[in-house]
Amino acid sequence: MRIVPIRYTADIAAARRFYLALGLSSGAESRPGAWAELPAASGMLALHTAADETPGTCELAFETEEPLEDVAARLREAGFEPGPVLDENHGQSLRVRDPDGVWVQINLLDRELYT
Repeated sequence: MRIVPIRYTADIAAARRFYLALGLSSGAESRPGAWAELPAASGMLALHTAADETPGTCELAFETEEPLEDVAARLREAGFEPGPVLDENHGQSLRVRDPDGVWVQINLLDRELYT
């Protein structure tokens, strides 16, 4: 079993472009464009049009082994402006707003600090 968060968004195309830039993969999409699946190494994000839901009602967090500077560069190339890479008590962290203005956090865990 895997957890699949559903992210309601006002703009499927912009949200999809954002999460692809973050490093997720392209998956199945509905023909009318009402939803898209973005598989990742350890799960999947489902994007859904916010018809009856409020766009951007959650904050997502991801873990990566990729240097956060590389993630930040890819986000900038796609037109998104991440915050600085911060040293945290669990490793490094980076925050960026998605197309709906919702904060997304990306963590590079240092297992020696984290455990």
